[in-house]
Amino acid sequence: MPEPTGVIHDIGYQRYTGPRLGRRAVFGALYLHGLRTAFGLGRSAKAKIFPWLVVGIVTLVAAAAAAVRSQVGEVVMTYAQFADNMSWLVIFFVAVVAPELVSRDLLSGVLPLYFSRPLPRSDYPLAKLLALATALWLLLGGPQLVMFLVAAFTGGEGMRGVWNELLDLLPGLLYAGLWAAVFASVGLLVASLTGKRAFAAGGIVAVFLMTTPIVGVLSIMPSQAVNELAFLASPSTLVGSVGEWALGDLLGPQAPVPIGDFGPVYAVAAVLLVAACVTLLLLRYRKVAAR
Repeated sequence: MPEPTGVIHDIGYQRYTGPRLGRRAVFGALYLHGLRTAFGLGRSAKAKIFPWLVVGIVTLVAAAAAAVRSQVGEVVMTYAQFADNMSWLVIFFVAVVAPELVSRDLLSGVLPLYFSRPLPRSDYPLAKLLALATALWLLLGGPQLVMFLVAAFTGGEGMRGVWNELLDLLPGLLYAGLWAAVFASVGLLVASLTGKRAFAAGGIVAVFLMTTPIVGVLSIMPSQAVNELAFLASPSTLVGSVGEWALGDLLGPQAPVPIGDFGPVYAVAAVLLVAACVTLLLLRYRKVAAR
């Protein structure tokens, strides 16, 4: 019998005996990683340029509005109005960030690693969606907090002035949450359809910007009901119409959106849009996981 030529060496591998954190920890790690990715944290300097450029722009606008108010004593931009005015930047932020969150994983083929136990198939897209929505809310809500701090502590009205200012801030933060929920759900759904980030970004911009001309066409139709429901055709005008109905004077002295008595219809449509996008997103990842 020939002598054995191989030798098994004990190099010290041991079984893991520590705590197994489970589903909640995995979901939290995915969410935190997605939120960091949205702002380029933990990534190269190149990845930080665009998100922090957008953060700088919205913060500068908020600081300028607060500074003018502190000097002239008049509100130049309400908190809710700030979210409306910054919505065009949010579109491009979503177009860049959403593909980074999901398209890269589709292209690199690492999803089977994510979908190993104990992570259910639905947790991955939900964690990414929550991370993107949080990033958008911080993008719109953080500058509002800057406006609040300047207005509350330079108005000279004491605690009553701070309280009144807080009552104005809270609806603005809720409105920012609506922008974040709608834009994140629509943007992430579009990005999940392709692993190519350029295609995903172009698709997101197209959905938000190319639907706006449809609103314009419907707004000049001879039917008044069609005119008042025209703003359902675009996610941006849909959110603005909900804000017009729910907030009214808090949007400032701008021209009102002509939605007539259809405010509740717009609110229901916004909820249904988010629900439909989330459902389609979950179905999309169920299909990806089945491959």
